[in-house]
Amino acid sequence: MYISDANKKTFKAIILLDEMITYNRQFKTVAYDDDKLLEPLFVEMMAKGYLTTSGMYYTPTANGKSTFDIFIKRFNEYLKLYDIFSFVDLTAGEFAFARFFDFTTDTEWDNYKSDPRFEDLRIAVALFKKMDPAEIVFLSFINEKRFDTSLTGWQMDLLSDAVWNEIEAICTAALKPEQLGTPDVIEDIVRQGTDLMMNLLKEEVNQRKEEATQNLQNNTQGEYTEETVVEEYETVEYYQPYYDPFYISPIWLVPLFLW
Repeated sequence: MYISDANKKTFKAIILLDEMITYNRQFKTVAYDDDKLLEPLFVEMMAKGYLTTSGMYYTPTANGKSTFDIFIKRFNEYLKLYDIFSFVDLTAGEFAFARFFDFTTDTEWDNYKSDPRFEDLRIAVALFKKMDPAEIVFLSFINEKRFDTSLTGWQMDLLSDAVWNEIEAICTAALKPEQLGTPDVIEDIVRQGTDLMMNLLKEEVNQRKEEATQNLQNNTQGEYTEETVVEEYETVEYYQPYYDPFYISPIWLVPLFLW
């Protein structure tokens, strides 16, 4: 079994904290309508020190906010490092992301990466690095906006077993490291993916530099400044340890929540 009861509580809590912290959504302590379904989770999050009350509303504690900050760091690292393993041609030894900058529209990119020759190796890489595969799938669901809290009845969907059973099924069906061959095969895949990730990050920084330079030359207010480019360059440097295929960032080594 890949997804535990602790996983489910953690993922539900993340969705609620995201609503409160990112979108400033307020949940009343005396809930009505569908929000009332969330009351047991709110109570448990309060008991564990992740939420408190302010007037008639629940509000995240400092511990809740710091936990959510760690989650955001994991999510950003997932997008930069682990999503790259989602489309790999094992026969040709090619990564779809190697051509990421070749496409000018999202539609062209989506059409290319949907080629059936590409295999999803994210779970295999997660297991190789002794990470939680269920969390990797949850992060992919977040990236795909699978938890749409603008829809009526989202609270019931969050509490139902459907989405968690889907995560379990994906983890079960996914390719595992041992199915790829000898141990050196997955190691080589991780090394190739890391090399590609670093090249993509460097290309992104170069594009930001060109954009920032153009904005400065045009004397306009651009989204990316020289300071932003420096920050992105430092981000590239941050990922240098990943050239070791066995390396995993410390932000992944502790549970997000203690239930």
